[in-house]
Order: sequence, then structure tokens, then C-alpha cells
Amino acid sequence: MYLSDMEDLLKSELNLSDVKLYGEGGGGQICQGVGYMTDMGHLFVKLNAGKGARLMFDGEYESLCALQNTNTVRVPKPIKVFDNPKGGAVLVMEFLDMTGSNRYSTQLGENIARLHLHNEEQEKKSKLKETSVHKAEGEVNSYVDKFGFHCTTCCGFIPQDNSWHPDWVTFFSRKLQQQLDLVQKDYHDSEARDLWSQLQRKIPAYFKDIEVRPSLLHGDLHARNIAEINAEPVIFDPYSFYGHHEFELAIGSLFGGFDSDFFTAYHSLIPMSLGFSERQELYKLFNCLNHWNHFGGGYRGQSVSIMRNLLHK
Repeated sequence: MYLSDMEDLLKSELNLSDVKLYGEGGGGQICQGVGYMTDMGHLFVKLNAGKGARLMFDGEYESLCALQNTNTVRVPKPIKVFDNPKGGAVLVMEFLDMTGSNRYSTQLGENIARLHLHNEEQEKKSKLKETSVHKAEGEVNSYVDKFGFHCTTCCGFIPQDNSWHPDWVTFFSRKLQQQLDLVQKDYHDSEARDLWSQLQRKIPAYFKDIEVRPSLLHGDLHARNIAEINAEPVIFDPYSFYGHHEFELAIGSLFGGFDSDFFTAYHSLIPMSLGFSERQELYKLFNCLNHWNHFGGGYRGQSVSIMRNLLHK
């Protein structure tokens, strides 16, 4: 991708006087990452030249802000999103000197559980404030009682419909439908279409014995989006929304990122609910379909196999 004139652009957008290229790498599978030393400190810059880059980066910026505001898990501090005059957009955040080991899996499991419980804690606080004579006039309730997000976020390069909805099954079915629609648009796969027409009628049954409450999610939490810094875990590259906390665990189980220490710590705070294993397969289906849409038919077999297996359970 392009780096010419980026130093001048950073100076202009961030009101900097000293900007020097530090190194390249770490932008993920669809973006370029570049480090700069500046008079603001060490910055990490993500670049993408695509037409949807601004939408994608705006969503990532808002996701990082939301995650950071929970004070439950470390994320890079977002600084600014702006258009690149040469095409695409730029996301600037703090640079973190991250390493990729798993020494802090237990702490990560606890932190992610606390992230998922944060909205529930906000609900408890809001109820206390409602009954308190000390509640300030016009005080904002930060509890979120629906599924969705306040802006569009992108899973890879695919914008997600985050329109608020009170029912998780409806919201999640909509996410799956979007992925299947994209599969049909590009691949015209009759077997996938027929399996989905049967499976979508069965989805409510997987949730009949549980209450799903909105949790703030990272959205894409797997090995490539997890690292460590200064004796603590850090997560990055999110596409956040409020959803079922179990959704968060599926992609890490599918593509790596969570070991037994993570799950032990996580489930010590959020115990497994009845039907957890079956719902994990349903959530893995979303991620397999999303990879099919991003990277091609190599993920078809896994997607179709999950649908077949779910229909026979």
C-alpha cells in the first residue's frame, strides 16, 4: 500500500511537528500497519485503500472506545480516523509493544468475562440510582437493553447491520441471513440455501431454556487479535456490538486463541448454560460463512457440515 506523504498527513491531522517512520507490520489480513515516532509519542497507524475503509475504521474506532470505557480489558487507545487524499482512510491509535505468548490466559479469561458482565453491572447500578434520592437530575443510564451497536462495524470488510433489536434470536438470525445472502450472490450454492432454509426455522429452539442478555463483545476475538503487554493481556482489531456473550467464544475455539486456562477462568465467572455446545456450533457457522465470503470456497465444506450436523441434532 502507499506510505508517501503519510508523515505530512499525520502532522496536519494531529497537529504534530515531528513524525518519523518506525516500522511496518501488524495491520491484520486486510490492512497495512505502520509505526511512527512523534512528539505525541509512539503511534500505530492502520491504512486501507478500499472504498469502505472509512466506514470500517469509524466502526473500529467506536469499538475501541466502547471497550476501553468498560475498564475491564486492555485495548489500544484510539486517537483519530481520517480520510487519505490518495484513497481510503487512516486509523491512528497508541502503539503498544505487544508480544504473542499466552502466559496470561487466566487473566484474559477473567477480563473477557468481566467485559461480558459489564452491561449487567451497569443495569444493577442504574436500578440503584432509580431508587436513590441522590440520583442527579438528567443523569444518563449507560445500561444497554437491546442487541446491536450505535454505529456500523465491519467484520473484516463486510459491514454488519447493527440496528437495535430487543430479541437476540432475531438479531443473530439477521446476521446469519446476511452471510448466506452474500454466499448466494457470489456462489449460487443450492445446498447451502436449502440447508439454511431448514436451519433458520430451528434456531429459536437452541435458546428456549436460557435468557440472553446484551453483553458488549469484541466480536472477532481469536489468536491473531490477542497479545500481551507489560504483564497483562491486550485485545485489538474489534468489531463490537451488544450480543450474546457465548458468541464471543466460538471463533477462538474455531481458529485458535483460547486454552483450557482461559475457559476455566471465564466459566468461573460466567458458568456454562444448558445447550452451550450446540449454540457454539451455531456461532461457529457465522464465522465459517464469514470466512467463505472473505477468502473463498475453502470454507464451504465446513459451513455446510455445521448446518447438516445442527439439523440432525
